[in-house]
Amino acid sequence: MNSPIIRKIQAKDNEQVEAIIRKVLVELGVPKVGTAYEDEALKDMYGAYAKERSDYFVVDANGSVIGCAGVAPLDNYKGNVCELQKMYFLEEARGLGLGAKMIAACIAQAKAYGFEAMYLETMPYMKAAQKLYKKNGFDYIDAPMGCTGHSACPVYMLRKL
Repeated sequence: MNSPIIRKIQAKDNEQVEAIIRKVLVELGVPKVGTAYEDEALKDMYGAYAKERSDYFVVDANGSVIGCAGVAPLDNYKGNVCELQKMYFLEEARGLGLGAKMIAACIAQAKAYGFEAMYLETMPYMKAAQKLYKKNGFDYIDAPMGCTGHSACPVYMLRKL
């Protein structure tokens, strides 16, 4: 098997990406309401990120998508801040350093777009994810920024770019 690669999403990836996101959210016990689970964008992630200053990446392992994450301007926020969005990995992709590589790809893209900071929201019990975010320069903040529509995610983090 070749090493997995991180690349921009293609239209052909939509079905796999939706399946990954829904599977991981259910696996982790994330509420279906107030989270990415109910986002309309899941049906067409390629189209959802085909907008200015936005990109979505997948981890491709020999033609199978095993992880994904994106960067886009933070919704309902006045300021030059983007959001690290919908970062999920199948179980077989975890613990291989792919999360750090994906964050690096998203940060590089955010910097290329000229964003000043990157924001994210997560769940309190997603300790491994929070540890990864901390290791990659994110710090906890006390309140949400913007309005992502993910009211069930009460942990907020920010990284200066």
